[in-house]
Amino acid sequence: MDVGLKRELEEKVRAGVRLTREDGIALYESDDLAWLGGLAHEVRTRKNGDVVHFNVNRHLNMTNVCTASCAYCSFQRKPGEKDAYTMRIEEAVKLAKAMEGENLTELHIVNGLHPNLPWRYYPRSLRELKAALPDVSLKAFTATEIHHFETISGLSASEILDELIDAGLESLTGGGAEIFDWEVRQHIVDHRTHWEDWSRIHRLAHEKGLKTPCTMLYGHIEEPRHRVDHVLRLRELQDETGGFQVFIPLRYQHDFVDMKDGKVRNRLQARTQMATGAEALKTFAVSRLLFDNVPHVKVFWVMHGVQTAQLALQHGADDMDGSVVEYKITHDADNYGTPNKLTREDLLDLIRDAGFRPVERNTRYEIIREYDGPDPARRESPQPMRV
Repeated sequence: MDVGLKRELEEKVRAGVRLTREDGIALYESDDLAWLGGLAHEVRTRKNGDVVHFNVNRHLNMTNVCTASCAYCSFQRKPGEKDAYTMRIEEAVKLAKAMEGENLTELHIVNGLHPNLPWRYYPRSLRELKAALPDVSLKAFTATEIHHFETISGLSASEILDELIDAGLESLTGGGAEIFDWEVRQHIVDHRTHWEDWSRIHRLAHEKGLKTPCTMLYGHIEEPRHRVDHVLRLRELQDETGGFQVFIPLRYQHDFVDMKDGKVRNRLQARTQMATGAEALKTFAVSRLLFDNVPHVKVFWVMHGVQTAQLALQHGADDMDGSVVEYKITHDADNYGTPNKLTREDLLDLIRDAGFRPVERNTRYEIIREYDGPDPARRESPQPMRV
């Protein structure tokens, strides 16, 4: 990058001037990762100090049966296929209750777009989960699922959200976003929820008082300009609603081990390579620099690996997600080497080892408990980059 442009971008960031589309593309073209990471770290420190947030959560996927066959997805199954499943609500409640003793604070629910389940299954599942776990926040359903519920119920998204909120819904999930630009999206997504409906549904959720995450699936056939476009669409919607709490870059995964029935469902991998660790860190840094109006950037350690997740905390991220306990959507694809579960103590150790102070939060980013950071008396105690 030209020295003059680098200085200009530094000055804009430090003065709090909003970066443009051209600025974002220029940042991606820079090969100076240390400079990018340092600049993003300045921003994350200005917003969040030396804190890294986490929560104790569980991911629950009640069915993997799906009408869509998205090119990147290894999770979906068709009715009758081997390994296709749909849980009874009582079964889902039993699974969730098994985590109660670990001071669970959030249940994260995402499903396939099941062709035959009735609409009433979904609010009923929330009501019974909430009755069983009254102190646990329910973060459930992508905008794609809400759009699907419109089709199967005949209700509007507004009516659907009202009923789900009444049943205990506290937040939508951020999925279904992938990459919004149609140049890429038409090749990777096999459902009908695109930017117009995704943004419409999150806008409605924000109007009803819900806070939601937003995501981006990166590292497949998209180019940096598509990532910049994706972030700027979300940034504009955030200007309007203020309802996004956190941005989550999701690392696209190859389908290495999904061979139980002799099928590899990922149709992109023959022409893609997964993002390297350096590309992941660049994506976190540029996202943090562009996203001036979203308070948090989360690194989902399941998709990045624990060590890259720790490094992302030095490149703009300030949230390390949670304990998770089985994330089928990724682990059905990649066998990437990440564990199914990190305990609260595991997360505390990882955050301190990266040089930060752990803070346990709930779904709305309200602080549950603050913990001590790295021991400053230890000579080898890690410290975050100086700002």
